[in-house]
Amino acid sequence: MRIDKFLANMGLGTRKEVKQLIKAKAVTVDGTFVKDSGYSINPETADVRVYDEKIVYKPTIYLMLNKPPGVISATEDHKDQTVMDLLADDVRHYDLHPVGRLDKDTVGLLLLTNDGDLTHQLLSPKKKVPKKYFAHIDGVVTDEDVKAFSEGVEIGEGYITKPGELIILESAPMSKIELIITEGKFHQVKRMFEAVDKKVVFLKRLQMGTLLLDETLAEGDYRELTVEELENLRAK
Repeated sequence: MRIDKFLANMGLGTRKEVKQLIKAKAVTVDGTFVKDSGYSINPETADVRVYDEKIVYKPTIYLMLNKPPGVISATEDHKDQTVMDLLADDVRHYDLHPVGRLDKDTVGLLLLTNDGDLTHQLLSPKKKVPKKYFAHIDGVVTDEDVKAFSEGVEIGEGYITKPGELIILESAPMSKIELIITEGKFHQVKRMFEAVDKKVVFLKRLQMGTLLLDETLAEGDYRELTVEELENLRAK
């Protein structure tokens, strides 16, 4: 890999800015100053430093975001704030994408990465990756609803959902529930409750596969996955 591409990919600036660093003799590879921005390196083994600070090669990145309301799960939008707008410059250059989507007013766990293989693994219908939600429901949720969800409900255009596990936490005029589903149709959770004449008024994703939302993250905050979290995700 060219040294200028390596440094740009690692967030050290644009290609033009990186060339200025090289010109200023700020960049060394294995202890030797680099003079040519086209100098080729092995990013896995080269000791690259900028102003003597070692630059660690990280081709992929995995971020857990606690998505706040009012933000859309997209890489760009001309009208609304996106989850990418929440990221700092030191990670934004990785060309990240959200793994799946949460509705604009839905909060909670959203994984951001540039690892297309993992994204496919988590979103493929064949993998049946479970997703767990917490919700406030306008209406008394009953055992009949639990049974209906376990069999699948019709959410429009003749589509019947795959079985979902509905857990009643509090059955009241404003009920509290948890729901585990293995697919992600457009507005699916909301449409499932509409199918039983109820309305979702608050929705939060708690889990995707083995990945649990870190409840210490404030809404809008994010962190990298731990090695264990990533290994568990990949193992499924």
